[in-house]
Amino acid sequence: MPRFYAILSSIMLLLAGCAVTGDRAEVSGVGPDDLLKLRAGPGLGYEIILGLPEGTQVIRHDCVTEVGQRWCRVTPVKSPEVSGFVANTYLLDR
Repeated sequence: MPRFYAILSSIMLLLAGCAVTGDRAEVSGVGPDDLLKLRAGPGLGYEIILGLPEGTQVIRHDCVTEVGQRWCRVTPVKSPEVSGFVANTYLLDR
């Protein structure tokens, strides 16, 4: 069911006229022994797709605020077939 909500929220963002930024960012602040969790939707309750290590380059597409936390849909530069949401707190603009 969380995957359905991820798709639904993406469609709602597009229909609401949310800007798709497409700017580059880098995973920062997770530490050398941890991974930033790429999730199926904007929130902690969504399925984890994979973990992104410190320094991973991503393309930030659009962002939404859920329960006071800003989440951004990103695509890893080296894995363009993968897309998901991460907490914006851990993205450093490039």
